[in-house]
Amino acid sequence: MIVPKTIFSVLPCLRFLNRACVITNPEEDLMPDGRASDPWCLCTVDQVEELKALIKVIPIWSTGMLVSVNVCQNSFLLLQASTMNRHITSKFEIPAGSFYAFLLLSSTIWIALYDRVIIPLASKIRGKPTRLGLKQKIGLGILVSAASMAVLAIIERVRRETAIREGISDNPDAATHMSAMWLLPFYFLLGFSEAMNGVGQNEFFYTELPKSMSSVASNLFSIGLSAASLVASFIVSVVRGFISGENQESWVSSNINKGHYDYYYWLLATLGFATFIYYLACSKAYGPCKGGQGGIAGDVREGSADDDDADVDDDYSSLS
Repeated sequence: MIVPKTIFSVLPCLRFLNRACVITNPEEDLMPDGRASDPWCLCTVDQVEELKALIKVIPIWSTGMLVSVNVCQNSFLLLQASTMNRHITSKFEIPAGSFYAFLLLSSTIWIALYDRVIIPLASKIRGKPTRLGLKQKIGLGILVSAASMAVLAIIERVRRETAIREGISDNPDAATHMSAMWLLPFYFLLGFSEAMNGVGQNEFFYTELPKSMSSVASNLFSIGLSAASLVASFIVSVVRGFISGENQESWVSSNINKGHYDYYYWLLATLGFATFIYYLACSKAYGPCKGGQGGIAGDVREGSADDDDADVDDDYSSLS
């Protein structure tokens, strides 16, 4: 039997998992109908390959967590918006809690623009079908997410200085004359990041994981969102624990005018750029996607045996 080339050449350290499907004693390991007598001790080749595929995508999955952490900052953004001028007209004021809708609207617009405008236009200009690869979309989303936090840090610094200049720094409920519409560039960039990274990750999992793991692929991104909430809480706890004292206000103080939320956002931006570097390393180690650089529209290249896997034939066998 020839075992298809999967991740042997990329993650050779996972070769030890192949022992789980080695038949050492056919009389004891197999039942008369060919099934494993103890499924906990003897696995099929498909089961081993599915586990390898899952382990292989975990590093790429982890890189999208900080993008989700940035999305989890809605409570702090609510504080910012509530201390800014939210009037569109003299009689209409946008509720502070409704600003999150701009993120959803931005993501929807960017997804539609990418599929219906940008890709057709780029393909027409180049004269051939063109689209970003899956790993390119994920990386672009991480980079833009970090840039969005840098933009938010700049906006918060201006807002805080405005509050101090207007003499309302001691009143966290007072609103400055700075328009809350200055938050829209942040939502615009973060929406683009979600459109690239979120969609790219889902496509990546569906493409790279076996079809038998489609349910796992569909839930990996949601698991990342849940984990990101824990990571966001941990970061806030660390910031409050290490950057606060009797004579020093916490960066994330309950009085947003006394704290330094801009420093906190710069911290998230720095972590975002560090995550992008980490992603580049993970992407290079992962190797080419099954769909190639053309994303899920590209031709799926089936694995084939190579010289490095020739020795597997004599040691491993498939179970029905």
